[in-house]
Amino acid sequence: MKTAIVFGYTGLIGGHLVNQLIQDNYYNKIKIFVRSQTSINNEKAEVINIDFNNLGDHKTEITGDDCFFCIGTTKQNSPDKNDYQKVELDIPKEIAQIAKANSVKSFIFISSIYANPNSSGNYVKFKGLVEEELKRLNFSKLGILRPSFLKGKRKENRVGEKIGIFAFSALSPLLFGPFKKMRPISSEIVAKAMIKIAKENLQKITFESDEILNL
Repeated sequence: MKTAIVFGYTGLIGGHLVNQLIQDNYYNKIKIFVRSQTSINNEKAEVINIDFNNLGDHKTEITGDDCFFCIGTTKQNSPDKNDYQKVELDIPKEIAQIAKANSVKSFIFISSIYANPNSSGNYVKFKGLVEEELKRLNFSKLGILRPSFLKGKRKENRVGEKIGIFAFSALSPLLFGPFKKMRPISSEIVAKAMIKIAKENLQKITFESDEILNL
């Protein structure tokens, strides 16, 4: 029986992920790290309040078999450049480093379509830099998922994303070849793919959005 470690439970993918992990008999324990008090009524779930400004204080708690990381933000929610970088770059890198030091076997990371460490745009640049660090750490199993626009019910209103989902959903029948990865994808499907990657030996590290759907 395995222990799952989850960061990003309150997000669109994270909520589906935890619900699926609870129903999956492969895992007998789910350690859910949250910033604010959260109640989950399930005997498999252990909710751990964490101070993301002092991750070193939680080194002994970030232990288990498979770490699922789906924390993310927007410039609207984190308008300060330093805060934005902390959430999108510094926190995932530090958590991955702690997980590796604690012999966590696998790390499954939600990145972004077109992630690129050399990009001029901070969002895809930070995702690309995290990907590079994850590969450097050499986990026994690494899964990097690059979903396109995520379909699902969010708590906050993201107007730009809604427009993108509408536009690319309409264009989906015309998106073939290298453009297939731009088709919007269900957040629930992404969560299912994360678990599948953790459980199986797929001989692949990076999954574009259309490849996530194929899983």
